[in-house]
Amino acid sequence: MLVTSTPVLTRTAPVAARLAAPGAAWTRTCDVLVIGSGVAGLSVVAGLIGSGLDVMVVTKGALDAGSTPWAQGGVARATDDLGDVEAHARDTITAGAGLCDTAAVRRLAAEGPAAVEALVARGAAFDTGPDGKLAQTREGGHSRARIVHAGGDATGSEVQRALTAVLATARADGHLTIAENTYLLDLERADDGQVTGALVASLGDGSVGRVLARATVLATGGLGRVFAVSTNPPAMTGDGMAAALRAGAVLRDVEFVQFHPTVFAGRAVGNQALLISEAVRGEGAVLRDARGTLVMAGVHPLADLAPRDIVAAQMAQVMAANNVDHLYLDARGLGAAVLEHRFPTVLAGCREAGVDPVAEPIPVRPAQHYSCGGVAADLDGRTGVPGLLAVGEVACTGVHGANRLASNSLLEGLVAGTGAARLLREDLPARRPGAVSGPSAGTDPGARPALASAMQCDAGVLRSPQGLAALASLLDLTAPTPGGTGTLAAWEATNLHTLSTAIVVAASARAESRGCHRRTDVVTPSDAWAVHLDTTVVPGTTGVVTTTTTTTR
Repeated sequence: MLVTSTPVLTRTAPVAARLAAPGAAWTRTCDVLVIGSGVAGLSVVAGLIGSGLDVMVVTKGALDAGSTPWAQGGVARATDDLGDVEAHARDTITAGAGLCDTAAVRRLAAEGPAAVEALVARGAAFDTGPDGKLAQTREGGHSRARIVHAGGDATGSEVQRALTAVLATARADGHLTIAENTYLLDLERADDGQVTGALVASLGDGSVGRVLARATVLATGGLGRVFAVSTNPPAMTGDGMAAALRAGAVLRDVEFVQFHPTVFAGRAVGNQALLISEAVRGEGAVLRDARGTLVMAGVHPLADLAPRDIVAAQMAQVMAANNVDHLYLDARGLGAAVLEHRFPTVLAGCREAGVDPVAEPIPVRPAQHYSCGGVAADLDGRTGVPGLLAVGEVACTGVHGANRLASNSLLEGLVAGTGAARLLREDLPARRPGAVSGPSAGTDPGARPALASAMQCDAGVLRSPQGLAALASLLDLTAPTPGGTGTLAAWEATNLHTLSTAIVVAASARAESRGCHRRTDVVTPSDAWAVHLDTTVVPGTTGVVTTTTTTTR
């Protein structure tokens, strides 16, 4: 049960009311519009097969261009031990630093084994041990080994492959249309606020069209490209979150941005950082500074396997104290055989960059990895806006709280996507007419690099009041201007500005350190701040408002 309390901050922070784009040249109609084609979106589609509903999938790039294929570690799911469902829930709640929805977490843990079994039934090939059972490893924050994986460290790629293969069945029965290289501009709404579909742009011929739907499911992933360095692929510019905000949805807890502790320092392809899977530490690798001193010794009972927020914050503090921009992950003790079998992706990436983990420590630093906040929704995708669902990283369901437990992301996508499909089979809204309203505006794409660098510096692992104030000033200077151009670069820049604004407003309001939101001026959590921050914008206007809500647990 959520109870709204007195606003803690109201700030007129200019954001676009809608993106600038040409008028619609075509119209398509479906029952369910799914925007995004990662684990969450495709789980929705898989769950609707045989329902007789006409489904349309719109995805920004190719079907596999999102974050799912890049997930290395695996899927967290309770083991056969009858007590492990509760243990998995307990580990998740501990990592979430006081902001998890316990009912949602317990459901996630309870449904995890069946979700993985269903994926195996759909053809996913997970790694097995000598006994033929699924192999399991351990990652940060987990009290035992319960992470199942595929291809050593290529789990996301196998999950994406298996779910994409399922689409052939849906296509065969004539109830599925897929539009790749198609960009979400804005959500259309009826007079009473119900979402009635979306305005989208074909990135091939540049045409704009309307997709009219009885229900629209956002599965667009995260906002990693807000920051200069991220493990996310280039497509992750927060388009779904920004569109939902403009349509009247609540963005919850956007200040909680998780930075993965171990990202290769110095190598990035298209500024997508090379992730060094947390499972490497799960197998025994340790963090050291240049002198060989253990970074996590005495910091946390789990040492190098502490939750990600704790490891990243400790690394940032050690780096600042030593005036260096990276530390080292020492995996030499694992030996060549383990590294080659379990971590072929990591090994190949490091060697390509000139570092051989078999013989030398890997230079690493924290980098943006996952958004714990997003569109406020339950674990079936329901949002506060009729006709709009949100699943996966675009959503904030309460299972991650203030810091995501390792390998719970693919699991959430499977469980929430399946739950949303079940909901849509049972309760699909009637078709309604709608439109996009409000004056159009756009951010100059030329401002994007400087803003991303500033967000990296002042809204990264450690945040100060002075840095956040400087960011707020920069956001005001780069605010969207009326009109604008209808280009992909402008649309992405505008959405990134909107989400940067939301993060800075919320991070400035939350005067404590909790989970992956770390303030240099208030280094401990406060009971008074064991609340969510909800960010909203009145549809058709430009003022962002952040308020507190409390949760009865």
